[in-house]
Amino acid sequence: MAPVSRIARTAGAAALALALGAAASGCAAFGGERSGIVVTTNILGDITRNIVGDQAEVTVLMKPNADPHSFGISAQQAAALEEAELVVYNGLGLEEGVLRNVESAEEAGVPALAVGEHADPLDYTEGETAGEPDPHFWTDPVRTGDAVDAIAEQVAAEVGGVDEERIRANAKEYRARIDEVHAEAEERFAEIPEDRRRLVTNHHVFGYLADRYGFEVVGAVIPSGTTLASPSGSDLKSLADAVEAAGVPAVFADSSRPDRLATVMAEEAGLDIEVVPLYSESLTEEGGGAATYLEMTRANTEAIADGLTG
Repeated sequence: MAPVSRIARTAGAAALALALGAAASGCAAFGGERSGIVVTTNILGDITRNIVGDQAEVTVLMKPNADPHSFGISAQQAAALEEAELVVYNGLGLEEGVLRNVESAEEAGVPALAVGEHADPLDYTEGETAGEPDPHFWTDPVRTGDAVDAIAEQVAAEVGGVDEERIRANAKEYRARIDEVHAEAEERFAEIPEDRRRLVTNHHVFGYLADRYGFEVVGAVIPSGTTLASPSGSDLKSLADAVEAAGVPAVFADSSRPDRLATVMAEEAGLDIEVVPLYSESLTEEGGGAATYLEMTRANTEAIADGLTG
């Protein structure tokens, strides 16, 4: 056999080094090097884990009690996004601090599912975000059931090695549990008199719940769909006047954020208004009252019903 030239040996070594480097980085060009599912928010993370079960690894970026509008991720988490087989995110402008990382992952060839787009989204009807899509679809269990189906189909299509029948069976079982929560909410909310079916929250987050169960959203302390906005003095005065006219007995504030603004608004109204905490945008740690989507939804149903009938 003829001896291999030094140039050939050098070229071969360089090619091997390039291949090894690409494999280490999970480059899609070599196929099959990506792994797992990365989910942005903890609510979607819980939903996805119920669908996936033990079929694939699910990494959730947002910690318990965090704000989806403002949370950020580390360089290591950003790299995990670009090495995933699938990214699951809310979309509709929710994850304001992470969207550029999701976009980078998509540019790197990672399939990404914007779940909110598959949940029959509504638009905000008032405030600073009027006309923009509302990302808070999970406050409506029926739309969340639609989201379950969308996630299951994407996992089955994009994640290698999963048992597609098992994924779909998990999704069907979990959606049935969500349907139970919806039925419980319908029954509980039916106890609230018509003249008390009005909601005031710390920002516009329960539009889907109101649409599903027949509530009127009187207003929000922060007149926006994002917690990054701030109310003006005139905003608070206008809302206080609306609250006084509507005779609302309670203001609902996110349990993971201080209720200072809601309290100030109540004082502006000159009325004795209870500030009731809700789990609106984040799950809690285990034992915190809303460690899962189902637990969160049930807790909010009871809090709203009690707040408006008490």
